[in-house]
Amino acid sequence: MSLNGSAARLVVAWLSVGAFVFGGNALLGEGPAVATAALFAWLLSVILWSAFGVVHEAEALAERLGEPLGTLVLTLSIVIIEVALIAGVMLDAKGAPTLGRDTMFAVLMIVLNGVVGLGLLVGGLRHHQQTYNLQGASAYLAVIFPLTMIALVLPNFTASTAVGTLSPLQSAFFSVFTILLYVLFLWLQTGRYRGFFAEEAAAASEAGAGHAPTGGPLARNVLLLLANILPIVILSKSIAKLLDRGIVALGAPIALGGIVIAMIVFMPEGISALRAVAANQLTRAINLCLGAAASTLGLTVPAVLLIGLLTGQTVVLGVSQANMVLLAVTMLLSALTFSSGRTTMLEGAVHLTMFFVFVVLVFSP
Repeated sequence: MSLNGSAARLVVAWLSVGAFVFGGNALLGEGPAVATAALFAWLLSVILWSAFGVVHEAEALAERLGEPLGTLVLTLSIVIIEVALIAGVMLDAKGAPTLGRDTMFAVLMIVLNGVVGLGLLVGGLRHHQQTYNLQGASAYLAVIFPLTMIALVLPNFTASTAVGTLSPLQSAFFSVFTILLYVLFLWLQTGRYRGFFAEEAAAASEAGAGHAPTGGPLARNVLLLLANILPIVILSKSIAKLLDRGIVALGAPIALGGIVIAMIVFMPEGISALRAVAANQLTRAINLCLGAAASTLGLTVPAVLLIGLLTGQTVVLGVSQANMVLLAVTMLLSALTFSSGRTTMLEGAVHLTMFFVFVVLVFSP
């Protein structure tokens, strides 16, 4: 991407941020439907343009830092955006008990079924059969499965509080357990088991030597990454208000707003993962997809529960019975897909089918 293109993107993004920060009340006030639609289109365009900037800078960092640090930077950046958005809405509205649950469930369905399915389908069409580092995928799933059950299923079966919720004691201990497990995973991922998350050939070549970053100052890439991420964070709250207004006007399902925001927030990772698949770098794509799921559970669950404890809000985590079935099938399918070290178009088609089932259930539960 040219320097002029990057500069233009940042100028437009930050001018939009300034307009909505200082004139948000006027811009987001009640107005004609046409004006609301135009504002939504403007915000969506700026956010998507910034997302491409995030992908560009993250890929530059990935090339310099190597795996898994390169993809870890992008994954953690996106999850921090998610946590900030959820925290902002909960602290502002104080009336969104299912927001965290809906966001996490949407992320899992979008990433594990939507992005993975499309990626494997595209990769199969382009490369027929692709290989990846099986040890890394297995490590991700070993963390994702228990965290998913603890966060989204177990609250439906506890007896201390109402269905779908946790008691303060359970919330505190489960948050600590979740954070400790995720921190341990990150420590092993970037240390002892780093080779599990790199292409097998690259992992073998790095056995005796570390990865040395090359190019200009690393701080420049980091600052540009942050400069592209922050407008997404700031503008997402404004686009969420417009979405809520549109959902109410159209009578659409409430969960649709969270799904659209989740898709926007995780657009950079989705784009980066699909580009990696097209370049036959399936291990990097898997690191992005499974890493997004693990990070969402590892960071979002404690954040949501902590906000609930500090503000006294009710936090509903347990998903519906239909979504529990969908979640269980997704976990089983993921275990089967990432069990052989090779993927095909068939697995991608099955994941996409489950994603479409999820979409249908949103509109017709």
